[in-house]
Amino acid sequence: MTADQLKQLIGAGLACEHLDVEGDGRHWFATIVSAEFEGKRPVARHQRVYATLGGRLATDEVHALSMKTLTPAEWAAQG
Repeated sequence: MTADQLKQLIGAGLACEHLDVEGDGRHWFATIVSAEFEGKRPVARHQRVYATLGGRLATDEVHALSMKTLTPAEWAAQG
């Protein structure tokens, strides 16, 4: 799995205003900005992203994914 492939998977399943993925092929960090996160707690946001990956976490194709999940307003406030 490459960063571009992981980015495509997330982007295909979730409308993102900003999406950045970096990592070493096994351990990933993603910054994801989506209006779909409005009104959701962090756990629900992460579950929404995990849903875009299907079984790839269970099969170890994506070993570890850390995330920063933000709404557009939260992203804008960070400057």
